[in-house]
Amino acid sequence: MAVYTEVSADEVRVLLRQLQLGELKELRGCAGGIENTNYFVTTDAGGEVCEYVLTLFERLTFAQLPFYLRLMKHLARHGVPVPDPSANAQGDLLFELKGKPAVVVNRLRGKSELNPGATHCAAVGAALAKMHLAARDFSMTQPNLRGLPWCVETVPVVLPYLTSRQATLIHSELAYQNHIAQSSCYAALPRGPIHADLFRDNALFENLNGEPHLSGIFDFYFAGVDSWVFDIAVCMNDWCVDLESGAHNAQRARGLLAAYNAVRPLQGAERELLAAMLRGAALRFWISRLADYHLPREASLLKAHDPDHFERVLRERTAQPDVLSTTATCP
Repeated sequence: MAVYTEVSADEVRVLLRQLQLGELKELRGCAGGIENTNYFVTTDAGGEVCEYVLTLFERLTFAQLPFYLRLMKHLARHGVPVPDPSANAQGDLLFELKGKPAVVVNRLRGKSELNPGATHCAAVGAALAKMHLAARDFSMTQPNLRGLPWCVETVPVVLPYLTSRQATLIHSELAYQNHIAQSSCYAALPRGPIHADLFRDNALFENLNGEPHLSGIFDFYFAGVDSWVFDIAVCMNDWCVDLESGAHNAQRARGLLAAYNAVRPLQGAERELLAAMLRGAALRFWISRLADYHLPREASLLKAHDPDHFERVLRERTAQPDVLSTTATCP
């Protein structure tokens, strides 16, 4: 999260009244993240203290956002612990502040677990599978805007900032991913709406009876229709790797995959291409972090992510392609 666009308390009060969410008590800008402007909002609704998150979208358009917001609403109605967008009397979820699209969602309980164990990873794996299943009957569609076509378009933009060794890796992996995308195995992958950014800082946990309980998944603004196994790979490349070295953590990976598979068993093509998708997910985030790091936007609060981390992850994934070896074959 970050603050790119400043809004006043009076402007927020007007929006809160439209949504009948009570009177504004506190408005705080959120530091962290790199895509949107975010504020924590505290209100008094008839003596009850309520907490929300106000987001102003800096890149996504009014035309693109209904997919994300309606998906969140759909998942919330199906019992998935995600932010539930607030609607006005007409049922609108999307509004305008300072000329930017804006939304207000409930603030989820809990805190992020930045040093997860296998139990946390299992909870995330099960929740991801439930989310995929819950979204099967979601009627809207929108492509993954940070999918392979975006990678192809963005690599030339970041190339001037790379060493020759980095350029060799990025070109080689892009060619490999294009080859995979043309295969029959890839065409057989089951697809649907995916989160596409389920990192440890986008999930919340509460401690219940001494055990971690997944209380929420948020930040759906990279969501789009893509293969479910790509979503699994994105998740594993954060939850199941060492942040210092980028090395694979087998125990966490087993926990995440077993829990996912217990809810929605993986198909043969998914097992066959998981290793390739782990590489593709690492490539996607390396490219986006390179772009954000070398071509930053101005913001009053901003913390850019280190692009070198996902270069390390990608090198680990390519150096050990059998780290998640499987006997599955593509039908």
